[in-house]
Amino acid sequence: MATLDWTNTLPWLAMAATVAAAGAWLARRHALRHGLLDMPGERRSHEVPTPRGGGIGIAIAWLLACVALAAEGRLPGPLAAAAVVGVLLVGGAGYIDDHRPLSPWWRLAAHLVAGLALAAGLVAAGGAAWLAAAALLAVPVLVNVWNFMDGIDGLATSQGALAAVGFALLSRDPGAALAALGLAAACLGFLPFNFPRATIFLGDVGSGVLGFALAVLAVLLLLPERTAEGAGLVPLVFLPLSAFLIDAALTLARRIVRRERWWSAHVGHAYQRLAAARGSHVPVTLLYGAWTLAAVTMASVAATLGVRIGVALAVICVVTGTLAWHAITSADHIRKRNAR
Repeated sequence: MATLDWTNTLPWLAMAATVAAAGAWLARRHALRHGLLDMPGERRSHEVPTPRGGGIGIAIAWLLACVALAAEGRLPGPLAAAAVVGVLLVGGAGYIDDHRPLSPWWRLAAHLVAGLALAAGLVAAGGAAWLAAAALLAVPVLVNVWNFMDGIDGLATSQGALAAVGFALLSRDPGAALAALGLAAACLGFLPFNFPRATIFLGDVGSGVLGFALAVLAVLLLLPERTAEGAGLVPLVFLPLSAFLIDAALTLARRIVRRERWWSAHVGHAYQRLAAARGSHVPVTLLYGAWTLAAVTMASVAATLGVRIGVALAVICVVTGTLAWHAITSADHIRKRNAR
């Protein structure tokens, strides 16, 4: 990780955590007053009505962090502007959807425009064309992956925090490292409201901004590599995100193959099936956390050993994750069949 002045950094991170916590507390009061509750159902993993929209504190904290870092010259101006625009677009669409149903096409449009903004910011900051194209794809992918995977207590927030810490450890630029740590601190400020038992959910405003912020942090990590050779760092970016990307990709592929309504709510992800089998969200969130801690460690080691090691570790991660996903979902299917 880039060298940081921790004397100044720690109070700054505490402020980000405080803003996120205050936002969650105020959002909970607002949600209870206006009846903004996620109700239990066969396509949901929670058992009691729970307020939603608490992730707005994370969105505000990270937006302010990006503005502050740009003002201090620690982030490239075009990228900071793209980050602010993206948070407003993705977070705004999520905030509306948390209050009243918003067409998925309007949400997708907001995600795509946010991706375009990030790609344009990268080009203006001197990023390679391949990286701008990757950013355009990464934004809608990660925004929707974090939305799909936000289904049990603490999972999306803890994974966002761990992935952000991973990006901070991999970063050679102090500004990018601070942006990543700011996101992690905001997640930690919100987490006590959401784990081990949720008193408020992230909502679409929170999960969407988490996905967008991680896309920004990923391209910040790759930005110094302004040639095609920089693509060799992509496996290191993948590893901290691997738990969510593997589960989401395999579940989505299966639903598409089965001609199911893949965009609708369901409980088919591996994490949801594990939570149902264990009767608790806590061990599943901790299990996914352990995976991501291991993946972050592998990425940090690979960063010192070269591209080939990074690619090999990413392949091992994909194979292991695929086998684990298959074992979990197959066992769930067998249990259901035997129960009939």
